[in-house]
Amino acid sequence: MGLFGLFRRPRHERTGFVLYGAAVNAARAPRLYAELGVPDTAAGRFELVALHAALLIRRLRAEGDRTADALAQAVFDAMFADMDVNLREMGIGDLSVGKRVKMLWEGFHGRAQAYAEALAVGDEAGLSAALRRNVWVTEAAPEGAPEALAREALQADRVLAGQTVSALLEGKVHFV
Repeated sequence: MGLFGLFRRPRHERTGFVLYGAAVNAARAPRLYAELGVPDTAAGRFELVALHAALLIRRLRAEGDRTADALAQAVFDAMFADMDVNLREMGIGDLSVGKRVKMLWEGFHGRAQAYAEALAVGDEAGLSAALRRNVWVTEAAPEGAPEALAREALQADRVLAGQTVSALLEGKVHFV
């Protein structure tokens, strides 16, 4: 490997951050908060970032090849590097950050799995129930909001499925 190998960045790191940034931008769409009543809190924003990142990672994993899997891992790594930075900026102490990131990782994994199961069979009701459970934890969901968000996630899943891995490798992605 040599000395320079110690300083080499993972192959898809930069693209992973670009794609993750696109997922964050999609999750920040003001209409999701204004029209669907997603709580505009750190927890509400995390839920939408987790949803969009899960959709993107699902698309990449569906390809079934090493390059797409490596890019999916890069997106995941970018997400949790960002979570680490955000927790530190929120004033969480260094000794607690690792535990918090682990809790977020476990929460993300469970959500991504639940969403993927519903998405795989086009189960809007199941996806809606999972979103209601995760997004509107501390308050009642506005009438029809979980169903509308589930429809948007199903549509984003279809849009992502139509995008080539070569475009994704160039950091080009859209959710709508």
